Amino acid sequence: MTLKNNVAIVTGGSSGIGEATVREFCDHGAKVVIADLNERGQELANTLQEEGFETLFVKTDVTAEEDVQQLIHQTVDTFGSVDILFANAGIGDATPAHELSYESWKNLLDVNLNGVFLTNKYAIDQMLGQETGGAIVNNASILGHVGQPAVTSYAAAKGGVVNLTRSLGVTYAKNNIRVNAVCPGYVETAILENADEETVQSLVGAHPIGRLGKPEEIAKAVRFLASDDASFMVGANMLVDGGYTAQ
Repeated sequence: MTLKNNVAIVTGGSSGIGEATVREFCDHGAKVVIADLNERGQELANTLQEEGFETLFVKTDVTAEEDVQQLIHQTVDTFGSVDILFANAGIGDATPAHELSYESWKNLLDVNLNGVFLTNKYAIDQMLGQETGGAIVNNASILGHVGQPAVTSYAAAKGGVVNLTRSLGVTYAKNNIRVNAVCPGYVETAILENADEETVQSLVGAHPIGRLGKPEEIAKAVRFLASDDASFMVGANMLVDGGYTAQ
């Protein structure tokens, strides 16, 4: 599953699943653009460059159309193409609807759904002009497939990503642009750092495998979907969830 000579963009690439995917892509030969609002992305890019990888950090707000356009332009100007997009940037929330402010609702959907749309839109626009097409992987969630108490806006956004992926997949397959999504279970990332031990153990117990996922495990699934080994996968939403949705 080599990605040699591929140019990949990873949004939300400075930490968690995004960072693990940046490293996974680099290890398999890709030139990687780290797109994030967090300046730590520059530190990661510097570290990877010192290790001999070709990387670039572009500070990006995925909810700002001009930022996303600039991300694509800077990637093409630097590396010549956009072959892979991992639309990963997102935020979390677990608030019941009656307690959720409309501003919070709109903010989460803006990042987790509109940000995916914008990055997909402009990556597709670029890929349409490339003979080789491209591959897009969106980061959805188990919560785009099943319900869970209190995850009002997050579940709505991830459900949107699941069906957006299907629609884009069937629209652009004829153009040799494959759009798929990875749907992780709960993963050991910063989103859970503030959770109490009882909550964490409850989440662990919800996974038949008996633990939470690791960012590196999700990154490997993303690499597969982005590679030619997944050449017959279109509009798929791959569950990587330790059995969460199977029970």
